[in-house]
This record gives sequence, C-alpha cells and structure tokens, in this order.
Amino acid sequence: MFKAVGKYVRAVWYLMTFRIDKASESLRMNPGVVSANYDRIIEEKRGRINQYKDAIAAMIAQEQQKKDKLKEVTAEIEKLEKLKAGAAAKARQVAAKYSGDPTATRNDPEYQKCQTAFSDFSSTLAEKQARATELEADLEGLVENINRHKLQIQTQMRELEKLGEEKHDAVATILSAHEEKQIADLMTGLSQDQTSEELRELRELRQKAAAGARVSRELAGLDTKQAEAEFLEFATNSQANDEFDSLIGLTNNSPETNNDGPESTRIPES
Repeated sequence: MFKAVGKYVRAVWYLMTFRIDKASESLRMNPGVVSANYDRIIEEKRGRINQYKDAIAAMIAQEQQKKDKLKEVTAEIEKLEKLKAGAAAKARQVAAKYSGDPTATRNDPEYQKCQTAFSDFSSTLAEKQARATELEADLEGLVENINRHKLQIQTQMRELEKLGEEKHDAVATILSAHEEKQIADLMTGLSQDQTSEELRELRELRQKAAAGARVSRELAGLDTKQAEAEFLEFATNSQANDEFDSLIGLTNNSPETNNDGPESTRIPES
C-alpha cells in the first residue's frame, strides 16, 4: 500500500513538474520575455566589463607609479655615481699630496673620509641599481598584462555589440516562427484563433439573414410582383426599341404599317 501511495505521489509530482516546465518554456518563448532576458544579460555583461575597465585602470595607474618610482631611482643612481666619482677624485687628490705614499695617504683623515663616503655610496648605489632592475621587471610584466587585458576587454566589447544584434535577430525569429505556426495551424484547421471563429459566425448570420429575407419576400408575393414589373419594363423597352429601329430604317416595316390596328395582328385564314 505504501509503495502504491509513493508511486501515486511521484506521478502527481512528475505531472506538476511537467506542466510547470511547459508553462515556463512557453513563457520564456514569449518575444517580450526573450527581449527582456537579453537586456538583462547585456546589462550584466556591461557591468562586468565596467568592473574590468576599472581593474585595468588601476593597473595603468600602478604602471604610472612604477614608472615614476623608476625615474626617481634612476635619478638617485646618477647622483650616487657622481658622488662616488667625487669621493674617488678627492681621495686621489689627497694621495697626490703625499706623492703616492700609501701609508701616509691611508693615515690622512681626509682620505679616510673619502674612503668611507666612497664605500657608502657604492653600497647604496648597488641597492638602488637592484631596485631599478626590480622595477623594470615589474613594469615589463605589468605592461604585458595590461596589453593582454586590453585585448580581452576589446573582445568582450565586440561580443557585447553582437549580443545587441543577436537580441533583435532572436526576437524577429521567434515572431516569424509564431506567425508561421499560426498560418500552418490555419491551413490544417488546428488554429484556435478567435477572430476566425467570429468571422465564421458572422458569415453564417449573413447567410441566415439573406435566406430569411428571401422567404419573407416569397410569402408576401414580392417576388411575383417584382417579376411582373420586370416583364412590363422589358415589354415597354422592347416596343420603344422597335419603334426607334423603324424610324431610322433598320426594319422593313414603316411606322405607318405598324399602326394598322388589330387587323395587322390577325392570323391569316388558310
């Protein structure tokens, strides 16, 4: 029993799911719904593209910062190289004062000062050069990433434009398919178009009204009177035409011969 109840519940659930799916599919195929869904997707993609643009803009700003930093470090390197060269020149000047005596030169406080400064400048210069090399590598990778992202965002922009065109094509295709289905249904008699049914009813009413009027005329003798009137009119027109033909000589009889009275119409005796 429980198994049967379970099967029944599943069957009802499947039926409800099927009907919901069919209704949802029919609703999604509505041209207005299709257009709205395309608009939603386009807006979502446009939003992501704008976020992508912001990220690329931040990368470009970072690139500019690194360029400025590299420029600053390069200027410091040039300054340190000059200071280092100046310390060496000053030390050579002190050494020249002692005629090249190493011991006397090294014991000179000015020489020691130049030597210490030269050593400091050299170590600082090495650090700045390493920093400059690091910045150059970062800039190279950053520029490469920016260019790659620019290409990707250009591709997405083209896809966004294509989506706008695809939206119009999709709506037009659905409308055309709907019209073709209606025409096919009309041709096969499967259409549920209410206007066709109304037209059929109106035509039937028209036929019934015409038939009722014809019956009423027959019952009232209008058809007989109308026929008699037509015969009299035809006779009058025929007589007038014969008289006109006689006047212009289209017949062998003259107008006088047609006015002989009753004798002219008497049947000859055998």
